[in-house]
Amino acid sequence: MKFATANASPGECRPGCGACCIAPSISSPIPGMPEGKPAGMRCVQLDEANLCRLFGDPRRPAVCGRFDYDAELCGNDRDEALTRIEALELAT
Repeated sequence: MKFATANASPGECRPGCGACCIAPSISSPIPGMPEGKPAGMRCVQLDEANLCRLFGDPRRPAVCGRFDYDAELCGNDRDEALTRIEALELAT
């Protein structure tokens, strides 16, 4: 998972966004969250700067590694990303 700031270039995640670590549910075990996490709950591996502590770590859930920046999903800022990912979660 990459993260983003408002200063990210088009096509790049915004560092400090963390929306993909909050909005979706994750059914895979996460270190510190053995049952995964429900939608809308902040992952315990998301640090104070909204960066993943497990980025590049083999313990990171596979689903997280497949979550990547998508302009349509992530929108123009963190709030749009949270709203759009939440809507996708509800639709699935």
